[in-house]
Amino acid sequence: MDAEASPTRSVASHLRSALGAVGGAWLRTARLALDIALPTLCVSCREPVHGEGVCAACWAKLSFIAQPFCPRLGIPFVYDPGPELLSMEAIANPPSYHRARAAVRYDDVARTLVHALKYQDRTDLAPTMGRWMARAGKELLQEADMLVPVPLHWRRGWSRRYNQSGALAKVIARQSGVKMVSEALRRVRATEQQIGLSRKDRASNVQGAFGVAAERKAEIQGRRVILVDDVLTSGATVDACARALLRAKASQVDVLVFARVVDTHRAPI
Repeated sequence: MDAEASPTRSVASHLRSALGAVGGAWLRTARLALDIALPTLCVSCREPVHGEGVCAACWAKLSFIAQPFCPRLGIPFVYDPGPELLSMEAIANPPSYHRARAAVRYDDVARTLVHALKYQDRTDLAPTMGRWMARAGKELLQEADMLVPVPLHWRRGWSRRYNQSGALAKVIARQSGVKMVSEALRRVRATEQQIGLSRKDRASNVQGAFGVAAERKAEIQGRRVILVDDVLTSGATVDACARALLRAKASQVDVLVFARVVDTHRAPI
């Protein structure tokens, strides 16, 4: 990704948002001039693209997840095994959460988008990614009472200045009308980065790392919650979060992510 293009794209995004907030023919003219001077760039390869999102070449490389997939984990099946048949992973290692859904497989283009949002201050990507997530999680959102983003530890949040899961949850809330409760979950202790850890080490790393804020427990009790995160790999993080919410008497916890690793052995983060 072109590091020098990011500030230009960010400036263009902020200017377009500011102009879109007010009306008038002269402002429409100003927006047209801005589009000519600062053309929209593909969120992945940085090539100019008509409208927003990704260019045709990068779009073709994205692997959107669609039926048939495991109704529990959302892992795509190679063929349709029949209604409600679970994957072997869901049977062997059932998660604490009820269902998981993801917009795309965690492949090269998805990785570029996630890393840009997460580490390169590319919050302008959240609207596109969040819209895709809202479509992927439509059935979950129809039943949900609230969205809860997976929290960062305060030290990591301070260094990044924002929580990428919260940025995605805000978009999904606007798209679906389901409210977001941003401070419901807290990371009560700092953890190592999950990158490079084995499945067993990932689970140990986040064991007991999350808790529900005392002032939010009444709001969580009896509610159907959707956990929002950027990537699902082994599921250790969202499983630990789900257990914390269930201890606070949430009636059901589902998971909605932008991308999921389908083969954790061949495609680790």
